[in-house]
Amino acid sequence: MPDDMTDDVTDDVFARLRAAAATVADRATTVHVDREALDRLASTVAPDEPPLLPEEVPGGDEEAMAAEVVAWNAVNFGSGWFPQLHKRPGLSGARSLAEALADHVAAAGPPTAEWLADVDAATCASVFEQPHPGPVDDLLELFAQAWRDLGTLLTERYDGSAATLVRSAGGSAAALVDTLGAMPLAHDVATYGEGASAVEVPFYKRAQITVSHLARAYEGQGLGRFDDVDRLTAFADNLVPHVLRMSGAIVYDRGLAARIDGGDLLRPGCPEEVEIRACGLHAVELLAGATGMTPATIDHHLWQQGQSPEVKAVPRHRCRSSWY
Repeated sequence: MPDDMTDDVTDDVFARLRAAAATVADRATTVHVDREALDRLASTVAPDEPPLLPEEVPGGDEEAMAAEVVAWNAVNFGSGWFPQLHKRPGLSGARSLAEALADHVAAAGPPTAEWLADVDAATCASVFEQPHPGPVDDLLELFAQAWRDLGTLLTERYDGSAATLVRSAGGSAAALVDTLGAMPLAHDVATYGEGASAVEVPFYKRAQITVSHLARAYEGQGLGRFDDVDRLTAFADNLVPHVLRMSGAIVYDRGLAARIDGGDLLRPGCPEEVEIRACGLHAVELLAGATGMTPATIDHHLWQQGQSPEVKAVPRHRCRSSWY
């Protein structure tokens, strides 16, 4: 690493997140990392990746590709509602939403800033093939707000262009995460603890995964080139910690395990929810150190494991928020 970059990365969003997650993991009372189980898991991790979501990203058009990837990740959340979501046959909630958006884009073209800025819940219901009124109306309202926020951001600061937004980061994943994470429904920053000892944990799950998707969609070139892409952390959601729990690498105390197994919703930002996400992220950091793989690569591997029927058969934690 060049000497003049050292100061930039010691206090960027990724450094702050890693430090905060390690602190939460050290203080956690309901979740802990099992180092022996983690060592066993490290020997099984392989550098495979799941397909990019959405499944069909338009090729050959830089603006169209950026628009679809950025728009998808603006609404790439809602796992707390997925048990009530109308899904396509044989598909998970995330894949059902992604394929519905891909089909919409194929028919109508990539979402423009003007279209995004005017979206309402009824439009989201149509795009994502959900009944309206229906059981996930509050999720559809959040989707609409997230898209309106994105449309406004693109219009006011980037001439209505998603590609211009991405270029503005200057090839810095940290800069793009900061920009995307400033939108209200993407400002995924939790506070753990109280008073002087409180810790801010800037998870920024969706902002980080946007960078990852762009890098993969453009094969690391052009708008997909980020000089610090290897500094991405795991994308703290509810599936990767669940896979880690299933492997024994992270362990929940009896009360928390019973609540999750019983299907209780966790409150966004509650101590237990922050501990699950932070300990999962910290565990992936430890796996990265043991394997030499990047945290994002390990995240992709664990996410793929999470698609197995055996893993899906066991309840994972659910939380109704716009973070994941």
